[in-house]
Amino acid sequence: MRHGDKIKNLSRTASHRRALLSNMAAELIMHKKIVTTLAKAKALRIYIEPLVTKGKENTTHQRRVVFSYLQDKEAVNELFSTVSEKIAGRPGGYTRIIKLGARQGDNAEMALIEFVDFNEIYGKGKGEVKETGKKTRRRGKTAKKSSNEGPAEETTVEAKPERKEENSAE
Repeated sequence: MRHGDKIKNLSRTASHRRALLSNMAAELIMHKKIVTTLAKAKALRIYIEPLVTKGKENTTHQRRVVFSYLQDKEAVNELFSTVSEKIAGRPGGYTRIIKLGARQGDNAEMALIEFVDFNEIYGKGKGEVKETGKKTRRRGKTAKKSSNEGPAEETTVEAKPERKEENSAE
């Protein structure tokens, strides 16, 4: 039975696990995203989320607490300066884990763990969809049904001449 056994051991001793998570957390803070195995990414998320929350409050005490976990002055400075500015308004959920598939050598499931606010491509794409769409799926479907009779043809007609004009202009 595994009563009360909530920690992910990662097949390591406590000191080895502590060092591994400390190094991975420092690298995540410095590079904003890292590729690792899925199990390590899930363990790292649990380890780093409280540290990022401590990074919001820039006091000497909080810096010392975070340094006791990370053991890297540059990572602590990066956390309290760059990272804390970006995540100031976020109430939690600072990291995102994206599954990448199996590693070819040993078939281990790989994952990308990154800070949510630092992925500019993914964040901008989502923001643009929300700004332009501003509709839920249900409303979009009903709007399409009512607009298929007239406006859908106009958009198609407008889109085609623009392409032709671009080609003829070149």
